[in-house]
Amino acid sequence: MKFLVLKKSSLIVIFFTLLIISLGSIWAYKSQNSYPTVSLDSADVQTFELVTGEFKSKTADGREIESYRWDPGTIVVEKDKRIQLRIHGVNGKAHPFHIEGTNIKGTVEKGKETVVDVTFSKEGTYRIICETHTTMEQSGPMIGYIIVD
Repeated sequence: MKFLVLKKSSLIVIFFTLLIISLGSIWAYKSQNSYPTVSLDSADVQTFELVTGEFKSKTADGREIESYRWDPGTIVVEKDKRIQLRIHGVNGKAHPFHIEGTNIKGTVEKGKETVVDVTFSKEGTYRIICETHTTMEQSGPMIGYIIVD
């Protein structure tokens, strides 16, 4: 029968190593700066933060191309849950939009916040579509997806 024999100094090194790793893990976990895109604070309303974004680039021949998008591009919500979309206009002057399958329409303007309250009663995928940027020729398609589960 074999036994593992450790010296007192080895045990002390192992103990302090585990202690340092544990404290480092706790510090790293507690000091994270996370900013959620969804608020779960209220049992009545689930809030999602969105922004309008833009990508710009130049082709090999020097032509500038750009594309607009909703960010995040996809959100998942619960059926029959009250939802609040808080959409912040960051890029682009204005983005008139509608949510397919609903009667919701609005406009997001640069530097402003647009708040949309909605409850989806049917499961499925709903598209939030910018009416200005519908095709690649119009710097789109600027389409976001709301998945109702």
